[in-house]
Amino acid sequence: MSPTLAIRSRHVVTPRGVEDAVVQAQAGRITAVTPGGPRGPATLDLGDLWLLPGLVDTHVHINEPGRTEWEGFVTATRAAAAGGVTTLVDMPLNSIPATTTVAGLRAKTTAAEGKCGVDIGFWGGVVPGNARELVGLAAAGVLGFKCFLAPSGVDEFKHVAEGDLREAIPVIARLGLPLLVHAELPRALDEAARGSAGGDPRRYATWLASRPRRAETEAVELLIRLSRETGCRVHVVHVSAGEAVPLLREARAQGVAITAETCPHYLVLAAEEIGDGRTEFKCAPPIREHENRERLWDALREGVLDLIATDHSPCPPALKEPASGDFMKAWGGIASLELSLAVLWTEARGRGFTPADLARWMSAAPARLAGLEGTKGAIAVGHDADLVVFNPNAEFTVDAARLRQRHPITPYAGRRLVGRVERVFLRGECVFDGVEFPGAALGAHPGPHQR
Repeated sequence: MSPTLAIRSRHVVTPRGVEDAVVQAQAGRITAVTPGGPRGPATLDLGDLWLLPGLVDTHVHINEPGRTEWEGFVTATRAAAAGGVTTLVDMPLNSIPATTTVAGLRAKTTAAEGKCGVDIGFWGGVVPGNARELVGLAAAGVLGFKCFLAPSGVDEFKHVAEGDLREAIPVIARLGLPLLVHAELPRALDEAARGSAGGDPRRYATWLASRPRRAETEAVELLIRLSRETGCRVHVVHVSAGEAVPLLREARAQGVAITAETCPHYLVLAAEEIGDGRTEFKCAPPIREHENRERLWDALREGVLDLIATDHSPCPPALKEPASGDFMKAWGGIASLELSLAVLWTEARGRGFTPADLARWMSAAPARLAGLEGTKGAIAVGHDADLVVFNPNAEFTVDAARLRQRHPITPYAGRRLVGRVERVFLRGECVFDGVEFPGAALGAHPGPHQR
């Protein structure tokens, strides 16, 4: 049977390295990756453009149903496709109902039907009192579970204490699924909030002082202890504090089953650059100082931080308090699905990294976290033909009004970036041609493939 897709590039990122190769696919799956392979008349020859595996973003807040005016499946997955993300995993909060019960998961999958431009999976939620729901959620297809150690910002998703975790973690460990954790402890946050009370709410320094690094490090210490005791796979989301790195390094050296991610905004932005009232930069944990950013890059280079995910967390413009510029009232979250690859490449290329490093951090490692490494995150025979044509030299200026996310709010507006997504294939079908989204919404759910 002849391939339905054949692509040649001098820079194909495979698990073996970067190769001059032809990638062939049939019925949505990669059938051959041949160095110096045959080039028929139908072969798409990319020349020096790079061919990357489709990105896998395991930290996305879509908010539908219930808060679709914040973000929805149509707009989120279009932004994802335009950014080279072919698989995303939706977080269990911000929608109503939250994905903390099987009924909540069903509401999600029903809302997603026929709307997704990329493949999509779901995390289940851990909240106080729902430990009995976890087995059912796993059987219904969630890829793992997420909890908050500090208030999440929405009433439907309460944060957990150590006692709640001790009830839920043994169940999750038996299921063999990961537990993703927002790692900040309330006591440290409360103490910091009292200390920063009376500060000018328009100053970024006031917000930064209210979310100290020790809230993060103390939470990581708790998670290491619980993972060591139970054997549960724990994943720390959006690490922002460099002080967490040595804790993670030591724990992993001791065999503790703990992994961690950081986000584009912690690797590219710095507190010193954020002006008064610039609430589009607000997120939690906060963007920290320049020296802290360098420690996160070092941790990625070393492999202590495993992956990069966006934490795409949009909201309606009014919730960002643009008129008042009040950091303490504004919703915390940065939406960057469409821009993450270019944002990171612009910063990474000057540090000696290559697009292959981005593929490791943004494709292979997140696919492994979500249990999808057999079908997603790599250009390899048997994997889905999820492919990104990437031009590492093309430059563009971010025009927020042209972004595909629901609301044109971004701290990257007006920023000059290097690296453009030229074309994206989902299971062998072109879902983004550099400008438009040809064909129907092809994304599958509740997970790209069941385990």
